Amino acid sequence: MSSTNLGPFSKLGLSQPITDAINELGYAKPTTIQSKAIPEILRGEDLIAAAQTGTGKTASFVLPILEKLAQGETQRKKRVRALILAPTRELAQQIDDKVRDYGKHLSLTSLAIYGGVDEKPQKQALIDGVDILIATPGRLLDLYGKRAVYFEEIEILVMDEADRMLDMGFIEDINKILDRLPVDIQHLLFSATLSNKVRDLAKTAVHDPYEISIAANQASKKNIEQWLITVDKDKKSALLSHLIKENDWDQALIFIETKHGAAKLASQLEKRGIMAEAFHSGRSQAIRKTLLEDFKAGKIQYMIATGVGARGIDIEGLSRVINYDLPFPADEYVHRIGRTGRADASGEAISFVSKDNFKNLCMIESRLGHLIERREIEGFEPRKPVPISILNYVPKHKREKKEEQ
Repeated sequence: MSSTNLGPFSKLGLSQPITDAINELGYAKPTTIQSKAIPEILRGEDLIAAAQTGTGKTASFVLPILEKLAQGETQRKKRVRALILAPTRELAQQIDDKVRDYGKHLSLTSLAIYGGVDEKPQKQALIDGVDILIATPGRLLDLYGKRAVYFEEIEILVMDEADRMLDMGFIEDINKILDRLPVDIQHLLFSATLSNKVRDLAKTAVHDPYEISIAANQASKKNIEQWLITVDKDKKSALLSHLIKENDWDQALIFIETKHGAAKLASQLEKRGIMAEAFHSGRSQAIRKTLLEDFKAGKIQYMIATGVGARGIDIEGLSRVINYDLPFPADEYVHRIGRTGRADASGEAISFVSKDNFKNLCMIESRLGHLIERREIEGFEPRKPVPISILNYVPKHKREKKEEQ
């Protein structure tokens, strides 16, 4: 590819080896988060960004990191130059895959380390030093404590999905890591939401940051058709079977709240002749890895996943997501539906809503700024009707707070 035809990514400050890799992957133009974040990161700015899954978030920090690290290499053994913290094993692996894809014309090295697997190969891989280390906080601290990795050469820290790391109780581990890093490094924080907890973390970690927020205007992407079905709780699994068979769905990612619920639903579907797999944190890392690969390859049509388990599921061309259970808080809904309709492809997000989900539904619709289209399926009309939505719904505890003021 001639240097005169580098495409729109070169205008962001990315060099030819990187733009070549992007073009080979079929990326036509930068997404909003990429256009806003990449130039700031290349300038050396500290950054906090609110960005949902499906907006091209990973590339928005991986591409400029590759650009910045392209000149040079780790100077000593057991050292790293960029550290990316991620909440789950699946997300760490996914980021590592992207680093390798985008950096394939560069000689940089990367490694993902996480718990739930033998640490010996990870320690071995760290010995020569790596340029980009992607890590879950617990395993990173374990290996740091065993002197398998040192932090003094780190130039850039990324905290990805910061809200999820805090929800999973990693705040102490994150603070321990922050305390041990060099003071003059570049800090980048990405989060689906900029909650108070995330902002508190940002205050301690990120000095005078440049802030980007695209979550609100991306919350309801036009290319995702969203609708809900009102149905009684005890009819949900029969409804799901009916929809799968009636519509001959090619593939669906089905969200459910609990591990037990995922296993039970898989069993109920199997009794109706539908093969589905349960994907959650209770299953071994090896099984989860195989399930993910098979789902991506289309060998598994229907995956039932808990919210935490599914954070690392990133599948191009996923046709639909089903909210079998309506998530809480509302931002989790936005995050979930972002699994489909990626890179401007069309997608479908269907939610099952029973009467006891009403308040939750109102909060989600208030977050989106619009009502979700309601449908009833013949034979599954609810005995307990779901009330009309209240778009400006305020949860009771917030109403009480307002009245006190």
